[in-house]
Order: sequence, then structure tokens, then C-alpha cells
Amino acid sequence: MHGNDLVFATFLIFTGAALLATAALYARQSLLVAYIALGALVGPWGLAYIEDLVAIRQIGHVGIIFLLFLLGINLHPNKLVKLLRQTLVVAVASSLIFAATGYGLGIAFGFAPRAALIVAVAMMFSSTIIGLKLLPTTALHHRHAGEIMISVLLLQDLVAILALLLIQGLGEGTASWRDVALLLLALPLLTTLALVLVRVLIGPLMRRFDKTQEYLFLLTVGWCLGIAQLGKVLGLSYEVGAFVAGVALAANPISTFIAESLKPLRDFFLVTFFFTLGAGFALPSLHIIAWPAVVIGSAMIAIKPPVFRLLLIWNGEAPRLAGEIGVRLGQISEFSLLIALIAFQGDLIDGRASNLIQAATLFSFVVSSYWVMLRYPTPIAVSDRLRQN
Repeated sequence: MHGNDLVFATFLIFTGAALLATAALYARQSLLVAYIALGALVGPWGLAYIEDLVAIRQIGHVGIIFLLFLLGINLHPNKLVKLLRQTLVVAVASSLIFAATGYGLGIAFGFAPRAALIVAVAMMFSSTIIGLKLLPTTALHHRHAGEIMISVLLLQDLVAILALLLIQGLGEGTASWRDVALLLLALPLLTTLALVLVRVLIGPLMRRFDKTQEYLFLLTVGWCLGIAQLGKVLGLSYEVGAFVAGVALAANPISTFIAESLKPLRDFFLVTFFFTLGAGFALPSLHIIAWPAVVIGSAMIAIKPPVFRLLLIWNGEAPRLAGEIGVRLGQISEFSLLIALIAFQGDLIDGRASNLIQAATLFSFVVSSYWVMLRYPTPIAVSDRLRQN
């Protein structure tokens, strides 16, 4: 009856999220788990109160775009370039280690080499959403941790986009190296264009009308979504485009006000994103892939923190900070869900392998986020002592 009613879906998502979040807080559990559980409960594989996830998934995607934009706003372009150089070896070496582990586990669970290779690619990356959503920014310690994490995750995201291009090309039988080459040129082109536009257009407009907060809000949202769309047109992703838009504004004195004013809007959309993660998982297949998913998810949660810790210490970071960053990056990525979907649509893997990647990813989200909230400060920590914005 209400399956395709967007107003009803919005009511159900946010009223249900408020109820489950209340229960989660009393039980000292993660709010993210509450949002995912709500999606599984009322989505198409649960009670089916919401049957069509297309529009809701797109709404949730906007939350990721704003999250990356706000992260970019706190990172000056010169510092970003320096960090990317410092963390390149960390990002590449860790991804290769995780891919080798994923491939070995895929073979161990009886998958063909091609399917095991897709599993390997899906294991390479950590979650931008989980890692940075749970990171407070009020202390200098966490700002530095955030900068390191952003640089590693940005490099991973670029590799993930390349992987998605290749997987899509293999599925269609038309893998194009020309597309890959153009993609490598797209990022510097987009960054240069964004910096020029901020200097000659956006910056002057903000200074001219800095007392009209409504206009600043509209201009900022328009800038964020406009550069995100341009990034998509150039073959990157909305997220990378939004991050570039934020970095281009980072040197503007008004960036602090912008960051604070957009946080509620970001959180509104992110609730929807985590809801769709739970709603999109095929619950009937769980009994088939539960054990392999738990093993693979647990293996990633176990191996990623020490690998990141050792590589970051080798890269000159303090052991304590390196260990914390490792735990915060100790999950599989939301990109893995997209990799599983595209590989399945291209007949590179079967439904079992696709569901396995999705289940392992969601499992790692839940366990990793709860582990972080038990040990380290976060905006939604289960302990009052650890709750920091």
C-alpha cells in the first residue's frame, strides 16, 4: 500500500530511526546499527513497508556527498598534496595485502578464481563513511588523525573508481584503457578548475554577501553539488567531486561557518544512507552465506588494524596514533557493495558471491563501528566519557 510513497517512507525512516536510536542509546549500542537494523526490518526483504529503494538510495547518496565536502573544507590544498605523497605507500601496500587475503579466503570457500578475484578487490578498501563519521574533530590529535585517514581513503577511492571502471568494462566485454587514462587526468583538471572558480567567482561572492546567511547556505550547497556533478561528468564520482569542492574552499575564512551550518543537513541524509544499507540486503540468502561472511568480515577486521598500524609507524607516525587510525580503518568499504552489484550485473560473479561480499561488508560495519565506539572518542560513543564532536 505504502511501498512507493516517498512521504510515508520518510516518516517511517526518521520516526523509526528515532525509536530504535532511543533503544540503542539506552542499551549503549551504536546508532549506525539502529539505522541498518531499521532498514532490514521495514525494507523489501523484511516487513516490506518500503518496497522501492531507488529514490531513497539516491537521497542517502547525497549524505555521502556532503560528508566528503565537509571533510575537504577542513583540509588546505597544500597540506592535502603533502599528505597524499606521504601516505601513497601506505594506501598501495595495505590494499595489496588485503586483496591477497581476500583472494585466499575466496578460494578457500570454493569460489572460482575469477569470483575470488572480485572478492579480493572488494576487500582492498576501508569505509570512508564509517571511518570519518566516527571521528571527532575538536582536538588537534583527531584533526591530524583525520588528515591521515582522509589522504589514505582518498587514494583508496581513486583506486576503487578505477576498479569499478575495469569491472564494468570486463562485464560488458569492452574494457577501455582510454577511459582509465582519461580518469587519471580528470582529477587534476577538476581540482585546477575548482581552485580558479573559488578565486575569481565563489570567494568574491561570499565576501560581498557574507552577512546574508541564507545566501551563503544556498551558494555553498550549489557549489558542492555543482562540482560533484562535474566530477561525475569527468568520470570520477560525486564523492570525489564534492571533496575537491570542499578543498577548494578550505582557505576561505568563512569555511568554519560553512562546515557548521551544513552538519545537520549531512546527518539528515546519512541516516537515509545507513537505512538503505540494511534495506537492500537480501535476508533470505543469509543462511547460505552467513558463515563465510562472518569469517571474511572477521578476517578483515582482524588484519586491517595491525597492517595499517605497522605501515603508518614505518611512515613516521607515533605508535599510539597509528594504532588508533588502524582500528578506525578496520572495516570493508561501501565501495565493496557497488563492486558486488556491478560484477553481478556483468555476470562476473553469481548471486552467492555478491551476497557474500554485501554480508561481509555490513558485518564489518557493525562490528568495527562498535569496536571504535568502545575504545575511542566519537560523536556517537556508547560512553559519555568518549563522546566528542
